[in-house]
Amino acid sequence: MKPATQRILSRTVILLGVVSLFTDMASEMLYPVMPLYLESIGFGVVGIGVLEGIAQATAGLSKGWFGQLSDRSGRRLPFVQWGYALSALSKPLMALWTAPLWVLFARTLDRLGKGVRTGARDALLSDEATPATKARVFGFHRGMDTLGAAIGPALALLFLLVWPGRYQLLFFIAFVPGVLAVLTTFFLREKTQAARVYPQPRPGFFSFVKYAGGAGVGYRRLLTGLLLFALINSSDFFLLLMLKHQGISDQALIGVYIFYNLSYAAASYPAGILADRWGIRRTFITGLLIFAAVYAGMTRAGGWPEFGLIFLLYGFYAAATEGVAKAWISNIAKKEETATAIGTYEALRSVATLLASSLAGLLWYALGPVWLFGITALAALLMAGLFAFCVPPPGRSTAS
Repeated sequence: MKPATQRILSRTVILLGVVSLFTDMASEMLYPVMPLYLESIGFGVVGIGVLEGIAQATAGLSKGWFGQLSDRSGRRLPFVQWGYALSALSKPLMALWTAPLWVLFARTLDRLGKGVRTGARDALLSDEATPATKARVFGFHRGMDTLGAAIGPALALLFLLVWPGRYQLLFFIAFVPGVLAVLTTFFLREKTQAARVYPQPRPGFFSFVKYAGGAGVGYRRLLTGLLLFALINSSDFFLLLMLKHQGISDQALIGVYIFYNLSYAAASYPAGILADRWGIRRTFITGLLIFAAVYAGMTRAGGWPEFGLIFLLYGFYAAATEGVAKAWISNIAKKEETATAIGTYEALRSVATLLASSLAGLLWYALGPVWLFGITALAALLMAGLFAFCVPPPGRSTAS
């Protein structure tokens, strides 16, 4: 008999983890230098904001549509392969030509790739697991993905120490792990599924909104809870900005970001084990409580020991919620609608996150950072109560 870890971490799960590791290594290698590069080719603060807004909206909203296309076709692998290929191709394109519209096109292409692949990839992961092992499968994948997010910025820091200001060359270097990710997808195999027949041959771009309204009551309650949390969960940028507000240098900020990703990566699979054995809802609520502690701690922290503990805990929070939420959704949704269910969540979450970040910016400006973090911590405690009493755990009847 094979060890349990081999049954849980199948060949497909491991390969998808490697693909995500290479892809995030490529993307996050550029994360610290993207604003610097855009500024160097003439983008102002407003231009950078518009560029990222369009790119992120493209990624978020397209996840729902491409998830539906994957479910309707009964295919996963083509969406996975094309999604990763588009993201890899975008890296050198951004450095080939510096015209604003071209840079917008290349950056949007990168985010579109994420939209194409996300629902289908997560459905592939779900197909490789049972309801009792899904949190571990998604946790392993998040761990590999986040490990790449730690390696990428570290490589960028080393590169810029040797070749300061050579931003365009770094974009071409980032193409290498992107290509490795695409090549790895050709070793994947998917379980054949029959294409479903629908009255309309292709869904409208925003038809995932209709799916959210017509899904089972269990999915709707879970989706509502997750989106309400997304409305208070602003961009990680505000945590880093708080460190900057405390006088931390730019190099130290990148170091803290790497440390956070390492703690997230290390905790993801253990969090999946905990969720499978202790319960997905309990683990997710624990993550919300850690999130509340992190934001409350940011109102008082003033030195490296406190910052180190806060970002260690922030990695634990992410590990207890990100992959766990997808495992929860895939256990509630119908098997043939997994990509649509996860894609719909990701699409609506992108809108909620945009609103959350906008509101956080207003609170910071009007009341100051301490009030922002204090209010967010209190709201997270309320969200933990909501999930404890209003959202049913996986396995309970979710019929409409």
